[in-house]
Formats: sequence, C-alpha cells, structure tokens
Amino acid sequence: MIRKMLSSPGTAGTTALAAVALSIALAVAPTASADDAHNPPPPPGSSPVCVFYDGDEPTVYGDRGDRVSEVQCILANRHYLPWSALDGRFGPQTFLAVQRFQADHPPLAADGMVTAATWSALWHAGPSRTAPLPYPPR
Repeated sequence: MIRKMLSSPGTAGTTALAAVALSIALAVAPTASADDAHNPPPPPGSSPVCVFYDGDEPTVYGDRGDRVSEVQCILANRHYLPWSALDGRFGPQTFLAVQRFQADHPPLAADGMVTAATWSALWHAGPSRTAPLPYPPR
C-alpha cells in the first residue's frame, strides 16, 4: 500500500509532507530513557505509544481497565510513573502520579481525579519531567 502511494504522481507531495510530519512528531514525542534506572523502557512486546482509550470519562481511584491503562501509559511516558506500574488498576501509585502531574500543570486541582480537564492536559502537556519522581514519596 505504501509503495503504491509513493509511486502515484498525485500523492507524492502529500506523502513527503506526511513523512516529514511523522519524523518531527517522533523526534519530539516524550519517551522513556533506557539509561534511566528508575524508569526503564517498556517491557518487550509493549510500546510507549498509548492507545488504550481516547475519551474523557472521569477516571478515579479504584477504577480498572482501558481508561486507567491510558492514564498510566501517558504518565509513564512523562516520567511520573515507572513502566512497571502499568497494570490497569488505579491504585495508590497511580493516584500519587496523577496528583503530581496535576500540581505541575496549573490550573488543574491536584485532587488525583482524572476529569476532562486532566485528560486534556495529559494529551497536550509539553515535555516530560527529566527524571522520574521517587515512589513512595519521601
């Protein structure tokens, strides 16, 4: 399919533009550092691309499932949560990571609840922390 698109004269400019946009997006996307002992890369077979959920339903302590997995994946990409904490359960470690993210992104209230405003901030936040936060808190 890609070969066919590249050989079509009508789509050559569009395809080149898409390739440039993709390379820029990959260059600026937040990723986990393999050198970071506190936040090792995702396990083999997984991906730092978060594709579990794309809505904005409230997600709170005690929830389980795709919404929680999405929150955890985004927080791990931004170094608020270690990759090992991705389990699809909104427990104490995820709650603390959400609160820290919210505190770093005013005007969000650091209440640990992932509302529509927090979802938006998670998806649109700038660069990630340079180092993961310790857990448990000190």
